[in-house]
Amino acid sequence: MALRLVADFDLREEVLPWLRAQRAAGVGGGGADALEDIYQSLRVLNVERNGNIIYTYKDEKGHVFFGLHDCQARQNQHLYTFEKDLQVISCSVNSEKTLLAASLVQSTKEGKKSELQPGSKCLTLLVEIYPINNVKVLKAVDSCIWVQFLYPHVENHPFSENHLLLISEEKYIEKFHIHVTQEDGNKVVIKNSGHLRRERVTEDFVWAQWDMAEQRLYYVDLKQSRSVLKCIQFYANEDFNLMFEATLDISLSKSGFGLVNFGCNDLQDKEKLSKHFTLCVFTNRTGHSKTFTAALGSVDSQMPKDITFLNLDYYLAVYLPGHFFHLLNIQHPDLVCHSLFLTGNKEAIDMLPHDPLQSLTASLVLDWCSGKLCRVFLNQSYLLQFLWNTKLDCEKMAVLHCVLSCAGDAWFREAKIIQWISENIFAYHSFDLIQEFIIASSYWSIYPKTSNMDKLLPYSSLISWDTEIPGLAHVTEEITLPLMKVHSFKGYWEKLNANLEYIRYSKSHLRYNNSVIKREWHRLISEKKNNKRGSNAYVRNILDNATKVISTLEARHLGPRLIPLFQEEDKCQRLLIGLMVSELKDHLLRHLQGVEKKKIEQMVLDYISKLLDLICQILESCWKKHNLQPWSLHFNMQASAAEFAVFHIMTRLLEAANSLFLPLPPGFHTLHVILGVRCLPLHNLLHYIDSGVLLLTETAVTRLMKDLDNTEQNQKLKFSIIVRLPPLIGQKICQLWDHPMSSNIISRNHVKRLLQHYKKQPRSSLINKSSSSIDFLPLNYFIEILTDIESSNQVLYTFEGHDNVDAKFVEEAALKHSTMLLGL
Repeated sequence: MALRLVADFDLREEVLPWLRAQRAAGVGGGGADALEDIYQSLRVLNVERNGNIIYTYKDEKGHVFFGLHDCQARQNQHLYTFEKDLQVISCSVNSEKTLLAASLVQSTKEGKKSELQPGSKCLTLLVEIYPINNVKVLKAVDSCIWVQFLYPHVENHPFSENHLLLISEEKYIEKFHIHVTQEDGNKVVIKNSGHLRRERVTEDFVWAQWDMAEQRLYYVDLKQSRSVLKCIQFYANEDFNLMFEATLDISLSKSGFGLVNFGCNDLQDKEKLSKHFTLCVFTNRTGHSKTFTAALGSVDSQMPKDITFLNLDYYLAVYLPGHFFHLLNIQHPDLVCHSLFLTGNKEAIDMLPHDPLQSLTASLVLDWCSGKLCRVFLNQSYLLQFLWNTKLDCEKMAVLHCVLSCAGDAWFREAKIIQWISENIFAYHSFDLIQEFIIASSYWSIYPKTSNMDKLLPYSSLISWDTEIPGLAHVTEEITLPLMKVHSFKGYWEKLNANLEYIRYSKSHLRYNNSVIKREWHRLISEKKNNKRGSNAYVRNILDNATKVISTLEARHLGPRLIPLFQEEDKCQRLLIGLMVSELKDHLLRHLQGVEKKKIEQMVLDYISKLLDLICQILESCWKKHNLQPWSLHFNMQASAAEFAVFHIMTRLLEAANSLFLPLPPGFHTLHVILGVRCLPLHNLLHYIDSGVLLLTETAVTRLMKDLDNTEQNQKLKFSIIVRLPPLIGQKICQLWDHPMSSNIISRNHVKRLLQHYKKQPRSSLINKSSSSIDFLPLNYFIEILTDIESSNQVLYTFEGHDNVDAKFVEEAALKHSTMLLGL
């Protein structure tokens, strides 16, 4: 099943044993029949903000019992007994457990005499329960009433203050101010109970929802021409504020009366309450109206007809068992491919809970039928299995992001995803598996560290999705953004207002893109190739940044690596890593106001080291899968099929990184070149080098010169490699190859460097033959010029790494080269 439910509370297991013990001790009386009556009538009424669960049951006489389960202490306690056969529709207890508010209606049993006053449908009571004392009638009216105590956000609020909401079927909400006092030691009584102060919160609404965790009231107001969603925030100091108004693009004027999260009422007329709509509010960022139309399967009369909405932090689960299951990505709603849409009689849909679940707060849900309070999580194991089996790219993309957003062992799920990627890397997909995995996984590794990171870091390699999703039609519309009514924001409201500003002004440019450092990186590489010296302090700072990233990565990695990465300087990649550190740090410092600089610096190091670590994990996974041995790193052996497969995977990794301009682990290019030389024919190898797929490194070429002997084929390979090296590296490599070709290249470079500084001077036409052993005038003349340049003050130049190179060396190399050409 795509959803995993973990029970926090089970009414039958947590309460029934306690009730049996109470009965056995003589509390409440009754025998087996009484216990059966209790079992049949036992149900949950409400879940308060502090986690306390209020339940009710009836004895054999029809008397109504109220109980409370303390989830922290795992204890039950009896609150109050109402000795009339009525049915409870709503109940709430204050945080000190001294007051109980309840609404009751006439029992539905046929022929039952009315227990209420004539003309009264609903009786709303306020009871002193510490100890049980007075009962005050708040309402006796011909319409249903729901009650809810407010729970302040601070623990040290004055003991004497209590505030109670009354929600009327007559479409108004009142707030009662209840002051209590202590008498006779610990006896708590209501002060001035005959004149409780009340105030009208709102009226003329058709729908309301209570957010118990954040003490917010959402309601839809029909005073205006269109339906307007409003939100009221309640505070500990008796105040409440209208926080925002948002015009809805749906009309609720003829949709009846609906309530959400005001307890459980099994007497609610389902045709009257929420007859034409199912509406829920989830607190997360917004800005677009998305209308989804799902294709339903065959109609089954036994299936529930109400759509279930569940809050899963970054996702919203919407499903109708037997018909469809949607996981809507509310963290990143822009691309529809990041949400999962399953339609039809698939296993994932058939296995969903058939009992109605009510989403309370965050991932907490209540199954009213069974009396279980559960936390809902995405089932990582099932989603990983689904990732392997699905054939649709849109589902692969959605499930990949779902799995990466799961809490728990990141290393385990990354290893499973890498295994999946390695099996599917050569199949065609409408998105790059490697890119999406690296970007998304790096994002989720850093996102929890600060709430504003979602707008500043890339979370996907895609910028659009145009492929149709089977079984789904959806329309995205721009809507009027909520109008914030308060200008001093804290906590959630500060975050919401920042998100609205982000959407309102389309600040998509805030998301970091590593291509901004491309020009600077190319400039530094050009200076390095041409031996130009820039700012030493600047370059040194960049390289220090790279060292910090690699140190962070190595500290995270326990044990030796399977493949030789991070064992060479690889200045090109270190420059890219260091530049990314500098640019990303500046980017976050600009936009993360109020976050310490040290914290941002550490987040940058963690993010980039994570990115590099993911590439290392992919490489090591492929290495293990194909069981490559240490001799795979030598040039003088023929490549196996396994090495050929790893080479192509490394090529795909390189393509993925290059297109996003991401750094690679130092040593990657050396390993890639070694496998390339072993796997490819010479003409293919040179094509890969010339097209930039294989990047020749000094380490790789040095090993090539040492590992390979001077057979004709190897000479051709070595020469083809040397002529493609940057001049500075080429000069060093030629020193390692004891061969006439190498001497010829060294001589040519030496002559070129000398003549670049040569200024022609008047010379005698006579040549000193005593200095030359060869009677070949052009060569004699040329060598004499070189000798004069070397000995004169025109050039104060030492050939780097080649102190033994002079005119005599050039002469010998030229003669050897001529001898070879003439075949002598």
